[in-house]
Amino acid sequence: DSLKIEGRTKSFYYVARTAQLYRQAIEDATSGKDFNPNLMRQLEGLAHRGYTEGFLRRHVHNEYQNYDYGYSISDTQQFVGDITGNRNASGMAEIEVKNKFLVGDSVEIMTPQGNITLTIEALENRKGEAVEAGLGSGHTVYLDVPKEVDLTNAILLRNLPQGQDTRNPHSEKVAAV
Repeated sequence: DSLKIEGRTKSFYYVARTAQLYRQAIEDATSGKDFNPNLMRQLEGLAHRGYTEGFLRRHVHNEYQNYDYGYSISDTQQFVGDITGNRNASGMAEIEVKNKFLVGDSVEIMTPQGNITLTIEALENRKGEAVEAGLGSGHTVYLDVPKEVDLTNAILLRNLPQGQDTRNPHSEKVAAV
């Protein structure tokens, strides 16, 4: 038996989070637990263009197609780095940066064993110098992660403050007047 995750260009973050949530929902169902609505909230937090019934009914009406925007949006988290599993001489975890994040940001380390939330207190560059940010794709920084955390196949997610989304994750939304 299997489940298919639809979408042409889903990132490994999207697939990993979806598989993690589906697995929990299936385990809950097979053990007789009620559905946990928090799982759906986490799924909704992924960057997506909205969920539909897709091809379930074969002839989908136009109202199920998103014509408003051609990009995915999330207002809860942004994938910001791939954790290589390596540590520097100080024991800090090596992060291959994918999107900008800053000292002081709330982040989640997603691992196959479970997720860990922490606030970034310090970052270092490859020279061991303190830096204030992982600037974006092509940069490598080091983050202090407890040594007992298995970083194999781990990724780094930035928790977006309320009022931000992945279209412009470092500025606040302005309320419509």
